[in-house]
Amino acid sequence: MSLLATVRPGRESGRIGLLGGSFNPAHDGHLQLSLVALKRLRLDSVWWMVSPQNPLKAADGMAPLEDRMNAARIAARNPRIYVTDIEQYLSSLYTADTLRKLRQRFPQASFVWLMGADNMLQIPRWKRWAEIFETTPVAVIARPEYRWNAMHGKAATRFQRSRLGPHLGPHAAGSLAARRTPAWTYTPMRLNPTSATDIRSGRQSPFGGPWAS
Repeated sequence: MSLLATVRPGRESGRIGLLGGSFNPAHDGHLQLSLVALKRLRLDSVWWMVSPQNPLKAADGMAPLEDRMNAARIAARNPRIYVTDIEQYLSSLYTADTLRKLRQRFPQASFVWLMGADNMLQIPRWKRWAEIFETTPVAVIARPEYRWNAMHGKAATRFQRSRLGPHLGPHAAGSLAARRTPAWTYTPMRLNPTSATDIRSGRQSPFGGPWAS
């Protein structure tokens, strides 16, 4: 299968949000984050990039890629959200490499890297993490209770001057995809209690709330 076959025709251009992760499994929290990004960042689409194997997570307990892809397609439930295993076709293990290869393959696209506040705190552990900010607009879409830690961590401090802050107005995030890098924004969203860990343990449904007894 060719690389382009992993992406639907017409989805290789425009403003594209990239949400990477294990999706083990995908759930309503991923969907909510993506819908917020589509609206606030004025994106044309969001790609859920299901990672073959996150280098920071143990392979033990990781469902097969095909199973995670199928579950993600069920969870997406939106025609503007596309589930792809494109990292496998790019033979890319690290986000910085993935972003570089995507820009080369899809020069007509304006990519925005999407992540939650937990990843904003962890990103200094990623390989060549500063390169991500320096080459790709970044949107941190996070719940309010993570705001303080996310805004005072190593990444936020290093790129403090590149943040699109409230002083630019409520609609500044909508211009993020077209901004010169480095550029990033913090966009809050309401609490979503869905947890991949609780889903795997059987305590919760992927679609929010506990399983019916």
